[in-house]
Amino acid sequence: MEPVTEASSPDRAAHDEWRRQRVSAATAPTGKLSLVETRWFPSGTSEAEAAALTGAERASAVGRVTVSTLDRENATTGEPEFGLRVWDADAPAIGAFEGIDTFPFDPAWVVEGEFRPASGQVVAFEHIRDAGSTRDHAIPGEVVFTREGQTFTLAALDNGDTLLVVFGDPTNGVGGEDGTYGPGRFLFLPLDESGETGVTRPIRIDFNRAAVPPCGFSAQFNCPLPPMQNRLPWPVRAGEKNVRFRAGFDMYSA
Repeated sequence: MEPVTEASSPDRAAHDEWRRQRVSAATAPTGKLSLVETRWFPSGTSEAEAAALTGAERASAVGRVTVSTLDRENATTGEPEFGLRVWDADAPAIGAFEGIDTFPFDPAWVVEGEFRPASGQVVAFEHIRDAGSTRDHAIPGEVVFTREGQTFTLAALDNGDTLLVVFGDPTNGVGGEDGTYGPGRFLFLPLDESGETGVTRPIRIDFNRAAVPPCGFSAQFNCPLPPMQNRLPWPVRAGEKNVRFRAGFDMYSA
């Protein structure tokens, strides 16, 4: 569970390709930068009513706008809620986007760890737009690794064909070259080919792929924040730092 050596480090070319893909995905017609509105329908709106409202919004869309459906559970009652998202391929954020500042690739930030199942375990996550309330998420397991003589156990969320670790560290919100996105960062960890989450197995944790979450690209996302157990004590000077926009652009007022 210690850092891998230079000889066994992942190919830097693969890392550069990941960076290119991140920019390409963010600037796509329905990429993270194109999200201009998230709208939740009033409490009690049925799924059928939501579909009709979304259909009407699609019918009235102009330009290179895409409208998609959205659903979640109410943070308090657990009742289903429905809404929509509006994506604009000509969004101001795309025009103002100048790149994603990233630390240089460093093989020392690739560590070998272990995935341990945690069936039935629930972790409370705050979300950036929920004004301090929490949402309980069942986690498929935990990611365990050792660094600098300390062992850490991070809650991992189910993200389809990957695990999602939402983590924080002392670089968050710091100014200067070592500062990273204030609310924390995302780390997507691949499952094995079977997608199995019910067994303990080795897992590689590459902090060079720590990513700015969607809410760093558009204020219309409601990203989870790192729970206490996912806050690391030392600066993770690896992965993405912040999204860089043209001087004077403010995504919160765009």
